Amino acid sequence: MPDMNAIFAANRKWAQKMRDIDPGFFDRLAHQQSPEYLWIGCSDSRVPASQITGLQPGEVFVHRNVANVAPENDLNCQAVIQFGVEVLGVKHIIVCGHYGCGGVWAALKSQATGLASEWIGGIVDLRDRNTAALAELETDAGRHARLCELNVIEQVHNLGKSTVVAAAWSRGQSLSLHGWIYNIKDGLLNDLDVSVGGPAGV
Repeated sequence: MPDMNAIFAANRKWAQKMRDIDPGFFDRLAHQQSPEYLWIGCSDSRVPASQITGLQPGEVFVHRNVANVAPENDLNCQAVIQFGVEVLGVKHIIVCGHYGCGGVWAALKSQATGLASEWIGGIVDLRDRNTAALAELETDAGRHARLCELNVIEQVHNLGKSTVVAAAWSRGQSLSLHGWIYNIKDGLLNDLDVSVGGPAGV
């Protein structure tokens, strides 16, 4: 059985380190949350939002799920988006996928079953809409990487059509959407150049 005490010990060490660096750090966190960024990322344990961006607690509001999707019929995801936009007033929503995503691989190869199959159904549809383009790539690895990118682009597009984002733009709220992808092999983020700041961009 994993040593849970080691996790608590590491937590105490981290908390003390933060207090040593900045004695008022936790007091400030306790009184407000005002992040500028909402991160919609994959649940993959190798892609922790704060660590790979260098952001501190309080600077990024995070939602993670299998394959970083943002379907409008998912109450969990949409509630996070609404809270981030309307209550916290985030200025940027970042959809961040990653190469080597297991959810995207399952969609590419039709390998998921049960609830997982339903969850990635939109990515399977995306695969089918891009069959010809994916077939031009020589390897499964290449097709997998491209579908990971296409999935991010698709989710940015979905967000741009969502009720919450459309309402924010209609009232003149400053809100931009971004699509990034993370490479686990080198630890680098890459911008997929699909940022939009209003309905015309969508």
